[in-house]
Amino acid sequence: MAQNPKYSVIIPVYNRPDEIRELLESLVLQKFQDFEVLVIEDGSTLDCEKEVDHFRNKLNIRYFKKPNSGQGFSRNFGMERAGGDYFVIFDSDCIIPPNYFTEVNSALQERKLDAWGGPDAAHASFTDIQKAISYSMTSLFTTGGIRGRKKHAGTYHPRSFNMGISREVFQKVGGFAITRMGEDIEYSIRIIKAGFKVALVDQAIVFHKRRTNFAQFYKQLHFFGRARINIGRFYRKEIKLVHLFPAAFTIGLAISLLAILLLPGIGVFLLGAYACYFLLIAIDASLQNKSIKIGLLSAWAALVQLSAYGVGFITELTRGFKHPLSGKNK
Repeated sequence: MAQNPKYSVIIPVYNRPDEIRELLESLVLQKFQDFEVLVIEDGSTLDCEKEVDHFRNKLNIRYFKKPNSGQGFSRNFGMERAGGDYFVIFDSDCIIPPNYFTEVNSALQERKLDAWGGPDAAHASFTDIQKAISYSMTSLFTTGGIRGRKKHAGTYHPRSFNMGISREVFQKVGGFAITRMGEDIEYSIRIIKAGFKVALVDQAIVFHKRRTNFAQFYKQLHFFGRARINIGRFYRKEIKLVHLFPAAFTIGLAISLLAILLLPGIGVFLLGAYACYFLLIAIDASLQNKSIKIGLLSAWAALVQLSAYGVGFITELTRGFKHPLSGKNK
């Protein structure tokens, strides 16, 4: 275990001791081992110290407790104490494939990257609901697939469930400016604007559990919709046409349901179009997962994802674009 490791893994955690153990187990299995791990307990009432202690003889690991400040500022806390040349940020609900650091190390040497991100996928151990949610969040049918592919909309912005930066980036750009509400995208934009080379490493995959039921998933995606507007308060041009799709989807669905009562013919036609859309999702997800059940759950997950994001987006939009740091409209 190196005293000055090449990579420092930063993991903020809040009341999730059940998840952190599985993540740490996957780090033990890494083929490339020149890294340290910093677990940042962000004011949890249910801490994971016992789980971390289990790995002290298996990983170069450090554990910190601090008052709650949110994931962005907890990552800053970790990066300020990290010893590596590169900082790697994972969410606590991720499982890391054994070749992750091998792939990243190869990409850094070949492409001379200053910062990177990678895709997420479903692990074989995930529940059917988790697999359906993973499909929905990574499918082109729901716009989720644009986040982790070589062909994506606009400039690629790493997301904090699977994100890495060099020490130089942290020294010159600083850390996260906000702690929630799109903090990772805001940070990625600042890194890119500072002239650093940022790219997707498409083989640096993580298995991202996300949420275990649809109620939690709705709450998470509602927050994501609000976060996109918050990013627009910093960078108005970062709200693009593709980000309007969930809001348009939600408004259209509401109009379709209303039309059933007022103009049944039109309502049936509109809802028929929605039904065809979800049928395509169900078929595609069934084929990808080799399971009709997961296909049907994926169609429901897509409905939850798009409507939750759309409602969150519209709700936050009504609050305007006052810049959260300056207090001025931008």
